[in-house]
Amino acid sequence: MADPRGFLKVRERQTQPRRPVPVRIMDWKEVYERQQAGTLHDQASRCMDCGVPFCHQGCPLGNLIPEWNDLVYRGRMGEASERLHATNNFPEFTGKLCPAPCESSCVLGINQPAVTIKQMEAEIAEQAFDDNNVEPILPQRHTDQTVAVIGSGPAGLATAQQLTRAGHTVAVYERDDAVGGLLRYGIPDFKMDKSILDRRLEQMRAEGTRFRTNVAVGKDISWDQLRRRYDAVVVATGSTIPRDLPIPGRELDGVHFAMEYLTESNRSVAGEAVPDQIHAKGKHVVILGGGDTGADCIGTSHRHGAASVTTLAIGKEPPVERPEHQPWPMMPTVFEVQSAHEEGGDRTYLASTVEFVGEEGRVTGITVAETEFVDGRRLPKAGTERTIKADLVLLALGFTGPEPAGLQQQAGTEFDDRGNVARDGYYMTNTPGVFAAGDAGRGQSLIVWAIAEGRACAAAVDKYLMGETRLPAPVAPTDQAISML
Repeated sequence: MADPRGFLKVRERQTQPRRPVPVRIMDWKEVYERQQAGTLHDQASRCMDCGVPFCHQGCPLGNLIPEWNDLVYRGRMGEASERLHATNNFPEFTGKLCPAPCESSCVLGINQPAVTIKQMEAEIAEQAFDDNNVEPILPQRHTDQTVAVIGSGPAGLATAQQLTRAGHTVAVYERDDAVGGLLRYGIPDFKMDKSILDRRLEQMRAEGTRFRTNVAVGKDISWDQLRRRYDAVVVATGSTIPRDLPIPGRELDGVHFAMEYLTESNRSVAGEAVPDQIHAKGKHVVILGGGDTGADCIGTSHRHGAASVTTLAIGKEPPVERPEHQPWPMMPTVFEVQSAHEEGGDRTYLASTVEFVGEEGRVTGITVAETEFVDGRRLPKAGTERTIKADLVLLALGFTGPEPAGLQQQAGTEFDDRGNVARDGYYMTNTPGVFAAGDAGRGQSLIVWAIAEGRACAAAVDKYLMGETRLPAPVAPTDQAISML
């Protein structure tokens, strides 16, 4: 490292500045602002000459974190971008959306606040675009092999970009009217402006990747037709079936899945007309689920002008500090304050939802009880029931798996006991030539895992088509080493 004692000189962790709450809830612009160069230099100096960089094992992509931290410290941002892009196709996405398991594994985090790795990644990527250093990477040769990638989320895009750069003809199929999957319609603009996605798609189009929108595979075109048309097919549809809460009153108007709410809001912000849009203006909003999707609903509700916002979580409030059963370098479950939480709202823990109540077919409240733990199960405690006022209820309880979309019936592809597309250690399903990457195969996970699996799946597909591959393969879906490719 340029300054091996930097972590002793700069002990304070400074993350990206955020726009003031009263200002940012009035629009949909990104919450975070750019970091000043001097602060970035100082924060990069905190990266230690630690010998064994455990941040590598915390990152599924195997990002070369100490290397590009050192380059940022030295002011060599162009080289830092090269090292960053060597392992990550879309660092601007992960720099804004990833929960940064690398920081949980940072050696400095043992007794000081961890290095601001996520911030560094975002700034390197933004500077690369500012300096026009992100250019199309054209394949050195073209093969006669064709690949269809189904789904244009981060896993599908990473798979497609890697295979295009290997020289194959790649077409990405997306059932929506625009490319991006949840990056476009699930992530609010205040977390990542859609221009960030569009500029990367421009690069992919210039490299030769083809996009087919408004095509629902399994309906508009069958899986068998795709298999006959292409030499390989990659299922990257994500885990999109929302987890429901089948309790009394679930049928009431005003009870919606969180992703329905977020999708309609994103379309509206993009300028589309959304008839009968689910809107929070003037309403008492209750969100069930305390994860990232729930936080996105909080921020969106505030920008809609909700009367109140309450988040209910069935479990215990996480500790502020790392718990003993999740020692370093594990990624701990701790109390998290995202930008949306800063903007207001109440967070209630140990709250079991018993019933949705309503009048004239519309929800007016939620009956909740205190959660008690019985034989390892979380149950509502009798006698502790109370009713919370609610005009709009959003279910942000996670996702249970990918939508089947006729895959099993039309292509004979099997699903595992968790409802995900079954695959072997090389991303191949039981159907020859059909692969699965990202959440469709591993279940609901992080964006960094989606990109890592997309890159590794691309290497597996390339070897299947060509007999060998030079594409990097950072992770395997099983313990079987993908590096054996």
